[in-house]
Amino acid sequence: MATLVDRSAANTQWAGGAKGATMTGRAGAVPGWEKKRWRVLVSGILVVVMVTSCTGNSHRDIDPPGWGFTHTQFSADAGDADAVDTAVKAISEVPMIQAQHIMGFGADNPESSPGQFNFDSLDRRMDFIRRTGGIPVIILCCAPDWMKGGRPGTTDWDRLETAPLREHFADFAALSAVVAKRYPYVRHFIVWNEFKGFFDDVKNRWDAAGYTDLYNAVYDALKSVNPANQVGGPYLDFDHPSDPSYTSLDLRGPWGAVDQRVLDAFVEWNQRRRGVDFVVVDGHATVSEGVADEFAALEKFTAVNDWLRKQVSVPIWWAEWYVEPTRPDWTPQHRIALRVAAMIKLASSGASVVLYWNPRPESAVCAVCLWTDTQKPGGGQPLPFLTDVLARFARSFPPNIPRSTVQVGDGLLALASQRALVIVNTTGVTASASVDGRRIDVSPYEVRWLAAHAGTWS
Repeated sequence: MATLVDRSAANTQWAGGAKGATMTGRAGAVPGWEKKRWRVLVSGILVVVMVTSCTGNSHRDIDPPGWGFTHTQFSADAGDADAVDTAVKAISEVPMIQAQHIMGFGADNPESSPGQFNFDSLDRRMDFIRRTGGIPVIILCCAPDWMKGGRPGTTDWDRLETAPLREHFADFAALSAVVAKRYPYVRHFIVWNEFKGFFDDVKNRWDAAGYTDLYNAVYDALKSVNPANQVGGPYLDFDHPSDPSYTSLDLRGPWGAVDQRVLDAFVEWNQRRRGVDFVVVDGHATVSEGVADEFAALEKFTAVNDWLRKQVSVPIWWAEWYVEPTRPDWTPQHRIALRVAAMIKLASSGASVVLYWNPRPESAVCAVCLWTDTQKPGGGQPLPFLTDVLARFARSFPPNIPRSTVQVGDGLLALASQRALVIVNTTGVTASASVDGRRIDVSPYEVRWLAAHAGTWS
């Protein structure tokens, strides 16, 4: 008999709720929900689950789709003109969230000297996002050199990840305000990236106080530009401990453990922050954290979301997420299956927004890239990970509808919504799924999509 595992992200994704108010007792859900029914038909058994839909949200989260990608140094906004146009058409098919840094990762120094602004490259990226119908998110990182002790008018890209000096926190906040005014249609801003430059080598821990002071200055600046601006942080990497003595006792499991110093930094930021509209994290789920199976390691995403939900009631965003690095004997199907399984774990455990860190196209057959290289004639072609994975998750599993894992067979992981069912084979052998009383053979590492039609899957 198939059963529905009640880990619906709809219970946890919206901000503004009181802890401990969920239908199932999970912390962090939002009261004031209007009940409705949805049905998942698996193995011939009609499973009816009572869920609720949001009727209000003081911290308005991003609208559907909830899925998207971050532009990196090599994206699709430049290169061969025809290739760029091809990419624009492909990405426009399913509008998604698109995030862009203000410096680095494809954007030049926006203020190489105090008051001297250059937004040409950032303008191009933001225009590209608008051309493709994307939901824009700006990552307020990194800082011009003169804010880091460098000489005005120069840019040392080797020091990109250096944090601004405390005496320049106000200058960085002012730059953030300039950015917010320049792109008034942007509503979501992420403050900094992974605590870059905020590690205290003397104390051997994260400088949460320093980051929080920067965050608060930027938060105030953005809200002064427009109170409707949504601000998120701290964008910590929930990394495993390089030193076993820092292994967390609170966030560990068969999947491994998180560095306690990361949790301490998050708690300190959460206590001292001015305000927050959504929390931002990232992390790697790899076998190096103590688990031999790359799919079992993905439970880390669920564990981190559960821990976060005990700390905050605002939406949870994953700005980056990574899985076990590819091994020489892995097929392209294996690589894709692992990432789809990770997306299932993230969605079913309460992530509202999940952003894919877009890699530079390796080739025209890159299994985990989104499009072919626009620098080359004929480039910009959509690749299956864009059309068959990311876009389908955006259409089928937005954060404003219930999304739950379902049990369909051994070795299989499945996610269901009222729109679709996706099944991924996490093994190297054919596995059988039982859906609507039918047996479906799923090939090794295959990802199988079934659409919902009149209460059945097809």
